[in-house]
Amino acid sequence: MSNVYITRISRFLPNKPVGNDDMESKLGVINGQESKARRIVLRNNEIKSRYYAIDDNGAFTHNNAELAKEAVELLCDDTFKPDQIELLSCGTTSPDQILPSHAAMVHGLLKNGNMEINSSTGACCSSMNAMKYAYLAVKAEQVANAVCTGSERFSSWLKSDIFEHEISNLISLEERPILAFNKEFLRWMLSDGAGAFLLENEPKGENPLKIEWMEGFSYAFELEACMYSGGDKLENGEIKPWSEYSSDSWADKSLFAIKQDVKLLSENILVKGVDSLKKAIQKHGVEPDEITYYLPHISSYYFKERLYEEMINQGLVIPWDNWFMNLDKVGNIGAASIYIMLEELVNSGKLKKGDKILLSVPESARFLYHYALLTVC
Repeated sequence: MSNVYITRISRFLPNKPVGNDDMESKLGVINGQESKARRIVLRNNEIKSRYYAIDDNGAFTHNNAELAKEAVELLCDDTFKPDQIELLSCGTTSPDQILPSHAAMVHGLLKNGNMEINSSTGACCSSMNAMKYAYLAVKAEQVANAVCTGSERFSSWLKSDIFEHEISNLISLEERPILAFNKEFLRWMLSDGAGAFLLENEPKGENPLKIEWMEGFSYAFELEACMYSGGDKLENGEIKPWSEYSSDSWADKSLFAIKQDVKLLSENILVKGVDSLKKAIQKHGVEPDEITYYLPHISSYYFKERLYEEMINQGLVIPWDNWFMNLDKVGNIGAASIYIMLEELVNSGKLKKGDKILLSVPESARFLYHYALLTVC
């Protein structure tokens, strides 16, 4: 079995960064009124800027597959061309369509010849699943190289016109035309963008990163869905899918909006996160003080100190000085976040040979967690 190295990393963030005061001009105002929840959510998440695949006239500039394609092409140059990619593995929360698969659409845009493709579904961990598929394929010597991606175009799910029919329906029923917080919450959290890794069986390039191991843990067997789209959550906690509703209900209930059960999130995301982190590093005999850089994907800086406190509660502490994040600058880009975080660290000039980097990705959809330990070569 081969060793596997991340030899190139790229990121693609569309258009100009969008500041907090410009968000509604990009996403639109619902029912003609500025959001009251926006400032509360932004104050807690501490995000200062993010990126949307939307131009100044409100038109989309890229779809999700195009964002991923741009990131893949940024991996390439005269010494490694797109037609040399042997496997393409793509993860996303927000594919452009139900079928064909996201990876098929990215491959269609690349037009780089025949190769194996893989699409990983889910939420933030979909890109880690995509990475693991690529990692195992190279490790098992099925291929000599593989490209994996994480990408999102959440803005298409957050624009005001997604919710206007629901608001109009509430008005017609003489009910208060207020968007439920579980839908509005994520409007002020999510961003667009894409990242890509080139995985190879040799430590090439300036800062090759050896993948020591990858681990994943699901708590879906004991916890109900927390973040969801394409359905509605019932009183008993089950998700009723869009296919069991009439087509009129799809718009009346904003079934395709992305929603978050905030109470369930707060009660479980950190407890299960530290529990799974302990499982991962204990399995591989890693001590917390061996980790040079800890890259936790968190949706909001609201969770940062609480995550540290939970580490203390469970007897596993990674020192503050070893944490590296860029949420405030690029926003929460879901499946792309961990790729874009690692890209910034690699290009920061901080890394030294032998440094250990721990990637940590939670997924609140139904509480899934993925980890990867990297060594700088």
